[in-house]
Amino acid sequence: MPDHAQLMASLQDGLSSLGLNPDVQQQEALIAYLILLDKWNNAYNLSGIKDVRQMVAYHLLDSLAILPFIAGMKAYTFLDVGTGAGLPGIPLAICCPGKKFLLLDSNGKKTRFLFQVKTELGLDNVMIFHERIENFQSSEQIDIVLCRAFAPLDRLAEQTSHILNDKGRLLAMKGQYPEDEVMAMPDSFEVRKVAEIHVPAVEGSRHLIEIGRSNQHLEKH
Repeated sequence: MPDHAQLMASLQDGLSSLGLNPDVQQQEALIAYLILLDKWNNAYNLSGIKDVRQMVAYHLLDSLAILPFIAGMKAYTFLDVGTGAGLPGIPLAICCPGKKFLLLDSNGKKTRFLFQVKTELGLDNVMIFHERIENFQSSEQIDIVLCRAFAPLDRLAEQTSHILNDKGRLLAMKGQYPEDEVMAMPDSFEVRKVAEIHVPAVEGSRHLIEIGRSNQHLEKH
């Protein structure tokens, strides 16, 4: 396994390329999370990536590439659906201590890992839920639903409709622009923005799709 200094150098190079500048404590927490993920991955199979050096780019930087979109929002509470090993929720929570992140996954092994991460890193702005999205009821107002390779856009919109308010947004992280998925969106939702994202040391394109309720749907309410 690479030493701490190697991982930190790789992270800092990537953050610089993305134009991001988390403080030293946040950078240390990101590396601590990665080391925990690598340790638990052997027994729990949390990630298909087995080389922790690749995890810097494909997990940390890929998640943090959307940080400028998140940080600039007035939104306070984010729900990371199908968070898996905590991506993108944990890296974003580390770098946005003033925002709250609800991490939802139906896999008990993954949520047990996330409880460990929350405890060891002292992430007071993170809440973890072992639940299917269809059955999830939040006692809090959800401003933004996040997902990274969770489900096709139409299914994501359908399954989260019950927890999104009229002004709520879905932020879906995708690889190639999902034209077929966009075309299949239900009439009650519409794509508001599409941003192409470039992640250092990650091959292939990345897109962030912002979805909201359609104006036609809002008028009916």
